Amino acid sequence: MMSSNAIQLPQGVAKLVTLAELKNCDAWPRAFQNKCQDHRYYEIVEETLLENDFEHHYLRLEDNSGNVRAIQPVFFVRQNLVEGVPGKVRDLVDGIRKIFPRFLTMRVLMVGCGAGTGDLGACDENDQQWVADALRTSLQTYARQNKASLVVLKDFPESHRSALETLRSNDYARIPSMPMTRLPLRYENWDQYFRALSKATRKDLRRKFRKADRAPKIEMAVVSEIASFIDEIYPLYLAVHERSALKFETLTKDYFLAVADRMPDRARFFIWRQTGKIVAFSFCLVCGEAIYDECIGLDYSVALDLHLYFYTLRDIISWALQQRLKNYYSNPLNYEPKLHLDCELVPLDLYVRHTSALLNPIFRRVIKYLGPTRHQPILQRFPNADQL
Repeated sequence: MMSSNAIQLPQGVAKLVTLAELKNCDAWPRAFQNKCQDHRYYEIVEETLLENDFEHHYLRLEDNSGNVRAIQPVFFVRQNLVEGVPGKVRDLVDGIRKIFPRFLTMRVLMVGCGAGTGDLGACDENDQQWVADALRTSLQTYARQNKASLVVLKDFPESHRSALETLRSNDYARIPSMPMTRLPLRYENWDQYFRALSKATRKDLRRKFRKADRAPKIEMAVVSEIASFIDEIYPLYLAVHERSALKFETLTKDYFLAVADRMPDRARFFIWRQTGKIVAFSFCLVCGEAIYDECIGLDYSVALDLHLYFYTLRDIISWALQQRLKNYYSNPLNYEPKLHLDCELVPLDLYVRHTSALLNPIFRRVIKYLGPTRHQPILQRFPNADQL
């Protein structure tokens, strides 16, 4: 008899397991072994983002021979479907919510990471199509069992489109999520990169840097251990986070401490001080030949006047070039300066389906108008915008 924690599939079985059970499973480290955000990162996200009301679960996907082919992290969350939607549409929804408070707010089964991009958790890279097919045949059942109205594969890279085409043939809508950006580091140093920028951008940056240089000296350090100054840098992260129009997760002190402690091979914290006081920090992950700029913190009592965003970006890119890294990746949002700094878009996709076969045809049409990129006209100015 099939366990209530298992879903029978044509190609095998999907079993619901806990993080504690996964820590004794040989397949768990293999599921994301070639990813920057590996199995350690998923453990940290579950254990430290408790304030976000995510219900974390894991699907262990086995074939008919009992071989574990994948471990797929999923989580449940109550999601506002018009988060970040501006203008008349938002005003209309807010008016309806005065009568129906939960209008366009649904319990959602999310596939992926609560604080990062999504990935298929195949134990073997060659099994991605098998995993996608297994998810196609299990996710709706699992969502309905847990009273979720939507299934969403969150922020999956463009490289997964071929494997995930099976979802679109099963009535999922694919819509663009807010993209990351990438700067190919094909330069010897900052000066060579700077000369490759447009004349207008160079003039603007020189003006910004001169203003910072006239202030008391700003010094940078790159560290992996942050316990001694977490109380200084965390408020700077919150200051930037609270200004963002789009908020999905809020990172915690414990998150930063855990990443520093358990991923010292990848975690890098850039700290900028002025007269001994921390005025900015950036948390990055270094993996292979790439650096991923995950988040920034700024002291707004000086940040805007000294143009610290550009100051920190210059230092990180300079450091990455010194390390002979090949690509600099930056998280979504703040696209205007990234456009002028010759960054390109890195598409991320959402795959969305309503669990009701009756409502899904209507929902697929509506959701395309609620996609976050529709309200970011700046994206169309990037040279590879057609890839979104």
